[in-house]
Amino acid sequence: MRKNILGTVSLVVIGIIFGAVLVSGFGWVRPSYGDVKIGADRPPVEKLDANAAAFNDAFINVAQTVTPSIVQVTVVSTVKNKIPDSFHFFFPFKDDVPREQQGGGSGIIISDDGYILTNNHVVEDAKQVTVSLHDKREFDATVIGTDPLTDLAVIKIDAGNLPAAYLGDSDKIKVGQWVMAIGNPLSLASTVTAGIVSATSRNIDIIEDRYGVENFIQTDAAINPGNSGGALVDLNGAVIGVNSAIATDGMTQRYIGYGFAIPINLAKSVANDLISNGKVSRGYIGVSIGEVSAATAKAIGLNEPKGVLVQGLVKGGAAEKADVQEGDVILKIDDKTVNQANELQSYIASKRAGAEVKLLLFRDGKEMERYVTLKSREGDEKIVTDVLDKNKKGKNLDNETVSFDDIGLTIKDMDRSELKEYDVENGVLVSDVKQFGKSFNEGLREGLVITSADRKTVNSVKDFESIVEKKKGQAVLLKVVDKEGNSIILGLTIPK
Repeated sequence: MRKNILGTVSLVVIGIIFGAVLVSGFGWVRPSYGDVKIGADRPPVEKLDANAAAFNDAFINVAQTVTPSIVQVTVVSTVKNKIPDSFHFFFPFKDDVPREQQGGGSGIIISDDGYILTNNHVVEDAKQVTVSLHDKREFDATVIGTDPLTDLAVIKIDAGNLPAAYLGDSDKIKVGQWVMAIGNPLSLASTVTAGIVSATSRNIDIIEDRYGVENFIQTDAAINPGNSGGALVDLNGAVIGVNSAIATDGMTQRYIGYGFAIPINLAKSVANDLISNGKVSRGYIGVSIGEVSAATAKAIGLNEPKGVLVQGLVKGGAAEKADVQEGDVILKIDDKTVNQANELQSYIASKRAGAEVKLLLFRDGKEMERYVTLKSREGDEKIVTDVLDKNKKGKNLDNETVSFDDIGLTIKDMDRSELKEYDVENGVLVSDVKQFGKSFNEGLREGLVITSADRKTVNSVKDFESIVEKKKGQAVLLKVVDKEGNSIILGLTIPK
């Protein structure tokens, strides 16, 4: 009996010790996963404030509604591998070897029968364009028209009953309002980011043409490569801009805080022209303009710096014919206040040749109205102004590019920086030479500057054109200069 009692006591003691181990913090015995309680019993905020809930729902509703109207655009284009001039001798038959590359961006469905708005730089030089819809269907697309001056393009797919986006009014946007960017950055389909409008009327000098139109909406909604052509929308789901450019770090080309969108009012006008005519029939007011500084405002009697200053006029242009003068300040156009040059430029760019606009001018201490009928751009128009005349040397205002197919040569006017780079006072730049064409065979190469032809000074494309026209069927003597400053004399035969 004593042994039984001792055994029982031992078992009790062992049980007590084992139980102590279980409840201790030594961690020798762990409970099963099914016994672990994860998370709190209730959220920190059990009932979201009605205003906060509505704000949250607005983003959700816009994303769900607009995303099906945004497409992915994939482009196959041909590019050339450029071989440095110093290697031409070693690779005489491998210069400008073409190769195909694939790129793309985004697009906005603007009609239920397949018209899509995107950027010019997305589809520029495209051999093949493919559109992927939100529902994963794919279509081959046709480029309807492009407008490099605004970086816009319209493409078309053969489909029906598509979810067209609602295009809003970009003139009504305010700095600080919430916006969302929807597109396909980095090939990630249907990505949505949010931010605010950081600024309007931005000119960032990315369109390399003096007639280029830059009046961007700036936003801090995250945008990355592939977002080009996508939509910037407000919280009503209205498209207010076409995403076009981003500020990058210069190394990875990734977004560093803000992007830029083309105002939808300008985009609508361009799209309508491209769909109707395949090109833009843009009107021009015929002025050279700049912003009004504080010193300028004081000098001309304005009480504050405002409006845009007319610095020069196109001879015989629309503005000159309507009695607009150098030194006038344009305060409003069609009752729309303008304080930056690109604001006026963007508004005019949305109008066709033949349209009439009303200008409110400030001249000699008085305000006055003038009505201007816009004209189409003429190839031989020149700005006439004292300001530009002082800087005329080394600046060809036409900025033309002309191709001579029969001799396989393309030349362009040179600006001041190019003339300085080549250390010449005049000339035209050879921008392209067709391989094995007449110009190629007689020694002309891309990057050379033609300073004289037929012993006559060449200041512009028009000068060279005139000489070539007179020398048809004959040979013309050319003097060319390379980047190292070396002069070369060569002959060029001009076909009849």
